[in-house]
Amino acid sequence: MGTEYLLEISGLKKRFPVGGGLWKPAASLKAVDGVNLTVRRGETLGLVGESGCGKTTLGRCVLRLEEPEEGTIRFEQEDILSFDRERLRQTRRHLQIVFQDPYSSLNPRKSVRQILEEPLRVHRLYSPAERMDLVTEMIRTVGLRPEYANRYPHEFSGGQRQRIGIARALMLRPKLVIADEPVSSLDVSIQAQMLNLLTDLQVQFHLTYIFISHDLRVVRHISDRVAVMYLGRVVEITESRRLFARPLHPYTEALISAIPVTNPRARRERILLQGDVPSPLRPPPGCNFHPRCRYRQDVCTKTAPSLEEIADNHFAACYFPRS
Repeated sequence: MGTEYLLEISGLKKRFPVGGGLWKPAASLKAVDGVNLTVRRGETLGLVGESGCGKTTLGRCVLRLEEPEEGTIRFEQEDILSFDRERLRQTRRHLQIVFQDPYSSLNPRKSVRQILEEPLRVHRLYSPAERMDLVTEMIRTVGLRPEYANRYPHEFSGGQRQRIGIARALMLRPKLVIADEPVSSLDVSIQAQMLNLLTDLQVQFHLTYIFISHDLRVVRHISDRVAVMYLGRVVEITESRRLFARPLHPYTEALISAIPVTNPRARRERILLQGDVPSPLRPPPGCNFHPRCRYRQDVCTKTAPSLEEIADNHFAACYFPRS
């Protein structure tokens, strides 16, 4: 691994205890199950998959909002899982998140100025006058008017609130931003504005993004590379253009076939997956996807395939990748 990688995740596992009682031990839900992933400096890595596949949990583990049971998370070649509380607090200046819900992620009792100033106060940065100037500058940068600084979150639309959330994430000039479904709750017209804003801010502030979404159209627009997750595991990863042109994993193939086609004369085979996503409490043996896969064979039901390089910089976890 070279210095081109800002983030390196290896063998990451996160489980949640479910149920249990006095006489019954708690079951273990495998939210993240042995993920290996790298993120290059300055790129946007899209992270996609159905709801419940572990995308958000993986992002929260990177920030140590959730503590993994196994694996390593190396940020700038240092394992952040080994950091003590003070070292982690200092490192979090460089790791920020934009939350999915612009309504519940902002404190309704604080003005925009207080919300944006809070990260600077927590990290004891700058004087009060300098903080005020930085807040005003950031409000302008995300496309809002400076006089909005004294307003409260309930006075804004959803799109404006998400701009405030983005501004808060950038106040500390981070190196890595995890955008967790940042446009899923917004109207389509506002989504386009927000994606363009994120792209412009990436260039202006030299940002690296992990962009979490279930909407493949959005991911295709903004991502340099895309990682596909299924039931806690990464099943395919490659450059965005290559993934959408020639998916190798049957799950990715099915996801892409579901993207609406804008041209009414164009035809695309719609691949309908049979059954539901298996429970992460009781994942199937072998390949997690085999109960829904139309290409499965006996080996798929016995041993889980590892993530292998099938083509140049195109990795897939499948015994019978599509050609």
